[in-house]
Amino acid sequence: MILSSIPEYTDNLPNICGYEESIAKIMSQSGPIYLTKSGIDFDNISSAFAIALHMHQPLIPAGGDDLQTAAIISNLKDMMDHPEIGDNHNAPTFHWCYQRIGRFVPQLVREGKQPRVMLDYSGCLLHGLIQMGLDDVIEDLRNVTCQTAYQPNVEWLGSPWGHSVAPSTPMQDYRLHVRAWQHFFAAVFGFEALSRVRGFAPSEMALPNHPDVCYEFVKILKECGYRWLLLQEHTVESLENGGPIQEPHIPHRLVAKNSKQQTITITAIIKTQGSDTKLVGQMQPYYEAKNLPRKKLAGKLIPQLVTQIADGENGGVMMNEFPSKYLDVMAEASGAKTPALNITEYLEYLESLGIREDDFPAVQPVMQKSVWEKFPNGSGPQVLEKVIKELEKQDPQFHMEGGSWTNDISWVRGYDHVLGPMEQASALFAEKVLAGGVSTSETRYRNALYHLLMTQTSCFRYWGQGLWTDYGRELCRRTIEILQNDF
Repeated sequence: MILSSIPEYTDNLPNICGYEESIAKIMSQSGPIYLTKSGIDFDNISSAFAIALHMHQPLIPAGGDDLQTAAIISNLKDMMDHPEIGDNHNAPTFHWCYQRIGRFVPQLVREGKQPRVMLDYSGCLLHGLIQMGLDDVIEDLRNVTCQTAYQPNVEWLGSPWGHSVAPSTPMQDYRLHVRAWQHFFAAVFGFEALSRVRGFAPSEMALPNHPDVCYEFVKILKECGYRWLLLQEHTVESLENGGPIQEPHIPHRLVAKNSKQQTITITAIIKTQGSDTKLVGQMQPYYEAKNLPRKKLAGKLIPQLVTQIADGENGGVMMNEFPSKYLDVMAEASGAKTPALNITEYLEYLESLGIREDDFPAVQPVMQKSVWEKFPNGSGPQVLEKVIKELEKQDPQFHMEGGSWTNDISWVRGYDHVLGPMEQASALFAEKVLAGGVSTSETRYRNALYHLLMTQTSCFRYWGQGLWTDYGRELCRRTIEILQNDF
């Protein structure tokens, strides 16, 4: 039986586990969900564009002066509590950024327009907003998420609960992040809203390029019910020749093959260019899409789709210029030859034409062509590691650490001071909790999971040495202590 709803909190902990069967059933539902309500005249458009807003604030041990006893709070609350430090004066603007789509979409719909936007909020952020009592944000988001009138306009993307980066997160933990986000989203917005979450946005657009890791990554997404994945252009290469992709504005098929010659695929939507928030803040995808003609795919002429994602709160352009630009472009694009779309809506249209995933150009993670040229098919993980080491010796540019929209940052090298404690916490969780067969509905399971997922937040490594790594190590210490004492 699928439950009608689940509570947001259990024993003062965010509801991130314990309802796996209901979540799996909800995510396995099939059939079109957006196309029937779309209102877009697909046969008479030339091209289209899609934008996604990524939102995140980490949870940190900063609710007090003593690091070892400080309460865990949202970084947004810490900013609001200390506006005199650094850029913390931006906190009220961040608050508005998290809320404003919930105001803009109803305004545009009342004006007879056809706005579109995809939202990617980390579980950490959603929990932090509720913990802070920012009910205005949650209610506005709930309105555009749950009200039937706005369902064609807003599409949510799944993400890992703790904003962990896939290349350096143990895959058994990554699965827990993915399911935890689904749990908390369902708790906040309802199971019906979760049933409409079909796409996934990996944190930092980071894609594992190690074959065995990427295979497990895609397998997790598929088993958790996701149909498509948003990827950064330079993290993939053509399966055919190892070169850059040639047609970024049509869907692709990501092929993940492991060292045992097992293969799994998922539809990939390509996010082009870099991470500059100006691209979305100034609605650049619309202007790029206006110059694109229809393209033939599987014998059908289809509109190309320009897709971009950017932080929805960072940078002057996004904070200040985006609102008026979004409102203006959505008004101009409504009913035009280049309308705004959401991705699942677009994919459902292609499916209605008889176009299937097998028709999409095939890609694989960057640098895998070099591996497959030297690796005997199905030789196993030990031979794969030997091949990787050989390639690393031959080419200083070669690596199997994944790629992201930063492209110049390794998520592994240089972070031993954080990764060591993270790996210890992960290994202990696997030993004490997963191998121990502890029920996911137990409070001690939920508490340990909550702490483990927080330790893997990308912020604790992205910002390098200093206070942020102190936060990360302290969360690891607490997690390890919980695992040692409660299990």
